[in-house]
Amino acid sequence: MTQLHTGGDPTRLRKPRVALFAAPETSPAILFGLYDVLGSVGAVFSDMTTGQPGDELLELSIVAAQAAPFRCFGNVLVEPHASIEDGEPYDVIIVCDLYTPIMTAPGDRFAREAEWIRERHAAGSLIASVCTGSLLLAEAGLLDGRPCAGHWAYADLFGSEYPQVTFDAAAILVLATESDGVITAGGVTAWQDLALHVIARLCGPEHAIRTAKVHLLSGHQEGQLPYSAMVRRIDPDDAVIVRSQEWIADNYADESPVAAMVERSGLLPRTFGRRFRAATGRRPMEYVQEIRIDEARRILESSSLGVDEVGFSVGYQDPTFFRRLFKRMTGLTPAAYRRKFATIAPFVEHSSTEGPADLAAG
Repeated sequence: MTQLHTGGDPTRLRKPRVALFAAPETSPAILFGLYDVLGSVGAVFSDMTTGQPGDELLELSIVAAQAAPFRCFGNVLVEPHASIEDGEPYDVIIVCDLYTPIMTAPGDRFAREAEWIRERHAAGSLIASVCTGSLLLAEAGLLDGRPCAGHWAYADLFGSEYPQVTFDAAAILVLATESDGVITAGGVTAWQDLALHVIARLCGPEHAIRTAKVHLLSGHQEGQLPYSAMVRRIDPDDAVIVRSQEWIADNYADESPVAAMVERSGLLPRTFGRRFRAATGRRPMEYVQEIRIDEARRILESSSLGVDEVGFSVGYQDPTFFRRLFKRMTGLTPAAYRRKFATIAPFVEHSSTEGPADLAAG
């Protein structure tokens, strides 16, 4: 376990102090999931295996802009232990998610919070984030020139608003920046990976393993890409491109989809390409590839159609090319992707045919 000393007495040890920063835009699943798991370290495993609770090893606080109670996402009550104005030191600060629309940067909405993050980082705190919490770190300037994880749906926003940040839409944890006092985690349940890493860092690997056993936690070794979906940005000010997007949504398997869209638009190919990219953030063929692979995902999730047949159905005549492209865009082969999400299908099918009493009994 990390040895931390108190004040001027080098012989007196203290618990590592961890702050969870929350706001009205925070989801309770992330905030209270972290609070529950980190708060159990050292205490619950012993209770589960010997019947005798151990000592909690971390000093945990929920911190917000103000100390007054507030309601976060879902109208769930949050009662902070401290305010960012209290000036309390922390060994680790974890910024929970801060929801914002996928095309809208926080801007000055969290200006004071960003300043506090900078101050605490300069004072030596390790700053970590989960999901959209990385937006606050970007606003604070802590990610400039650095790689970063966050929810995959915000890749376009990072690209347009924070071009100095290298956003990795596939990453669950970015630890390359840890020596600089920064860790970023990917979307939503990536908080579990972050929690185990923080526990291992502050309390040792054995406690991380014990905590994983208590809460049945496992890592997302395959990254975020298998969980991602196509973000279909629409610019209502360009009706020609909107019509092209509407057409390709139903005709993605067309033999020459880009040429067909150009012809239907009445624009010169170069003009069409420029306007399409400006409106969607993608080159026309990139957009077609994403929409085809997105549809292939859906077919693999919901049918037993052979992999080659899936490729043919979405517009790929070369099975090898389809498999290679699918893996590049999802992180898994088509067969592995089907196996992963096939584990969910039985529960979906079961719940659609049996009532709550049947599920409880079975």
